[in-house]
Amino acid sequence: MEILTFPGVFDLVALALTHVTIVAVTVYLHRHQAHLALDLHPAVSHFFRLWLWMTTGMVTKEWAAVHRKHHAKCETPEDPHSPQVYGINRVLWGGVFLYVKEANKPETLERYGRGTPNDWLERHVYQRFQVVGLTLMGAVDVFLFGTVAGALIFITQVAWIPFWAAGVINGIGHYWGYRNWTTPDASTNIVPLGLLIGGEELHNNHHAFPASAKLSYKWYEFDLGWVYIRALEMLRLARVKRMAPTPHFVAPKPVADMETLEAVIACRYDVLAKYGKLLKRSYKEELAKLRRVSPDDARALKHLKRWLFRDERMLREPVRRELNEVLPKTDELQTLYAMRRELAALWGRTTASREQLVKQLQSWCQRAEQSGIGRLMDFSQRLRSYA
Repeated sequence: MEILTFPGVFDLVALALTHVTIVAVTVYLHRHQAHLALDLHPAVSHFFRLWLWMTTGMVTKEWAAVHRKHHAKCETPEDPHSPQVYGINRVLWGGVFLYVKEANKPETLERYGRGTPNDWLERHVYQRFQVVGLTLMGAVDVFLFGTVAGALIFITQVAWIPFWAAGVINGIGHYWGYRNWTTPDASTNIVPLGLLIGGEELHNNHHAFPASAKLSYKWYEFDLGWVYIRALEMLRLARVKRMAPTPHFVAPKPVADMETLEAVIACRYDVLAKYGKLLKRSYKEELAKLRRVSPDDARALKHLKRWLFRDERMLREPVRRELNEVLPKTDELQTLYAMRRELAALWGRTTASREQLVKQLQSWCQRAEQSGIGRLMDFSQRLRSYA
């Protein structure tokens, strides 16, 4: 029985069906299950589970566990699918095999898969008969669209997520693109318009704020998945639980206190982004000065530009050595670079008490204001304004 045979209908049907799968992955698997950023009505959750079973054969617990481990072990040898570890080609074209390998590890499922659905349907249908769902979807496609068109639509559905999610997002999303935030990983925003993959294109934003239900942050970015979440909210079928923090400011306090510390830590990526702009302005000026007095040092500093603004944990040892050799050629840039390291260490010191961290923040501000560097003095005042 072929009910849709008009020219161009195949393309539209394939696009529509695969788009539903994309929405199921980004809204249900990613934001709802893996990161608990929103609650979904049981009917919506069950629809997405059924749809994913029929179009991908994926199990919620497996997907959430692999993704949570990716965040916990990002860009390390234990990361299930880092292009920084495995190489871009292996992840881009073979990311699905890396996913399957990790999803079959009982220890990964046990440690990272907690809190995912474990009802009768999940245990006795979705987990046990993954191939049955795919077979059913293939039969429906052939029944509705004919043997050839139905088979092509089914193949497109099955291949869509392995390529776009396991390949493009896990591969290119940690290899190429632009970065809003200096996260301790290689995550990037592939493009500012999250249309094709439901907003997952904004991957650096996600790694900066993993628990946020909304992936867009800048005014020019668009997250289509967020549009669907808002629509579900209006229908009372979803409830957003977490969003990326929005910086708030008050008049600069004479001395940073506990509230200042908490605000700075909560908005740490905004702090680093603003500090990065300060560092770039200083870099341009110091580079111009070096060109006049020492062209060789200027060339060395220019060569290291791309690394100067990276999180130090992402730098290889040869790059660290080069930076340590070149930065002493310019006192201001060396001071700014060292002060950024100290500032970032504030939220990395897990063993320090809150009182100790407040004193360290106060010491940082005091030294910044005594540095004689105007930009650093102004930044310290801004830091004391976070609330």
